[in-house]
Amino acid sequence: MVSLNRDSARLETAASLMELETIRLDQYLKLVGAVNSGGEAKHRIQNGEVLVNGQVETRRGRKLVSGDRVGFADQLFTVEAESGE
Repeated sequence: MVSLNRDSARLETAASLMELETIRLDQYLKLVGAVNSGGEAKHRIQNGEVLVNGQVETRRGRKLVSGDRVGFADQLFTVEAESGE
């Protein structure tokens, strides 16, 4: 399961991603509440406003895995694989 390691923001929504080992960059930005829509995510990513592991990423379909760090709008998110309980 993919979740957010940051101030408990929207962790509950990660439950809908049960058993996934990856998540697309555009989906992740929506999940953590960094953008309001998929269209906004697409626009921000394609304009080079998003960093993955310190590098500009312009592919909205980029697969994120546990440990990836996503930077956007002066925020830094860390993708984590959540252990099933």
